[in-house]
Amino acid sequence: MSLANTPVTRLMVVGIVSTSILASVLDVKYYFYILIDTHLWRYRQLWRLLGYQLCYTNSTEVLFGTMTLYNMRIVERMWGTRKFASFIVVTYLLTSIVCPMISTVLRPLTWGLTNYVPAGPTAIIFAVLAQYHAMVPHMYKYRIATSAAPPTDDEFRGVTLSDKSYRYALALHLSLLQWPGSVLGALVGWVVGYSYREGILPAGLIRWRLPGWVLGLKSHRSRTEYEGLRRRLEGQGDAATASGAQGPQGEGQAERRRTMGQQFMSQIREAL
Repeated sequence: MSLANTPVTRLMVVGIVSTSILASVLDVKYYFYILIDTHLWRYRQLWRLLGYQLCYTNSTEVLFGTMTLYNMRIVERMWGTRKFASFIVVTYLLTSIVCPMISTVLRPLTWGLTNYVPAGPTAIIFAVLAQYHAMVPHMYKYRIATSAAPPTDDEFRGVTLSDKSYRYALALHLSLLQWPGSVLGALVGWVVGYSYREGILPAGLIRWRLPGWVLGLKSHRSRTEYEGLRRRLEGQGDAATASGAQGPQGEGQAERRRTMGQQFMSQIREAL
């Protein structure tokens, strides 16, 4: 169980930890949250829309956020690095605008309760969680019983859980750490994640992919393609050689595969 073959997930985990530590050391945590009335309405600090998801402002959120991402690393392995990275970018841009917008609309209806938008990529994590929920099946289920142990005639009473339950528990705890702003971000992220999966978002956003050179995939892909082509040609050549030894048809195929110079010299030798 490691972060092998998951460079985007590894970068996100390391980035959350490092940026949160830097924000604490440099005492700049106040740049990474949003107060709707103060920062957006009064001072027009719209740059906060693109910055508030870059780090968490307390160690508990860092712990549960990174643990949740680590446990969902299989999503990147199933999708591939390029598609997963493109999904993260699209989700980041959408949730950066949608969460503050909904908070702004709900602010007068909740007597200022949603005036605060907490820092951290909770919405992005829940968008990945939506993919994890839809893609990864559970391996086993178990029950926590509150009824009498068998043998008994009493009906079973208890809770049925699976091996994925503790991952959902981590994410649920993360969503409640800065209630109600974190709950709103979690709901928005879940909806965006499922909308991406079900094709509800515009098709251009779903089909869009980051350029391969951004992720360092272009040269590796070219080498892989040429290596595969070379192996296929070598396999065809070996098969043609083996079949050529079996009859005149194979000899004709081998004849057609000779170069023009070899065929010309062969004709001269036959004439002499």
